[in-house]
Amino acid sequence: MHERLLTSIEEKILLTPNDKSSIKAFFIPKKVRKRQYILNAGDVCRYITFVEKGMLRSFTVDDEGHEHVVQFAIEGWWISDVGSFLSGGNALYNIEALEDAEVLNLTKQAMDEMLNIIPAMERYFRLLMQNNIVALQRRVIASMSLSAEEKYLKLMDVCPDIINRAPQQYVASYLGITPETLSRIRKQVAQRK
Repeated sequence: MHERLLTSIEEKILLTPNDKSSIKAFFIPKKVRKRQYILNAGDVCRYITFVEKGMLRSFTVDDEGHEHVVQFAIEGWWISDVGSFLSGGNALYNIEALEDAEVLNLTKQAMDEMLNIIPAMERYFRLLMQNNIVALQRRVIASMSLSAEEKYLKLMDVCPDIINRAPQQYVASYLGITPETLSRIRKQVAQRK
């Protein structure tokens, strides 16, 4: 079950055969059913989670009960409430499986131990965080400056899997638009093709 994880790591750093077998021992494999939550807002986030198979989303719920999708995670991606994971404070996000999934969970203690034993993993997580910061900055700029259609087209270009696999109300929430607006944009885009 660790094949995708090791492939993902080796895209960024070199691993010895010894490193590979050591890394596997730090992760807790888990199967998650569709609609099952792996984190509830207000709880402490105990894991960072790597998606081997399936799709998850993280989201918040505002005072009016509206959900706001913050992130999707498909095969080869990580998902967590990093602030809660690192600080031990309460999570801001809920994390739910949108499909039956197979994930690998890493606790803070296991992560710290792994980083001590396999120093190359320190570089891997640093590169991961750097890429995450860049993606987050780009998303903030896009949400402030792009039209609804431009945001949709950008998501379609960057990750068509999300558009094809996630329920439309979640895609709309992620883009910061209504499901009706998303439906209209999809129709317009399809007509132009």
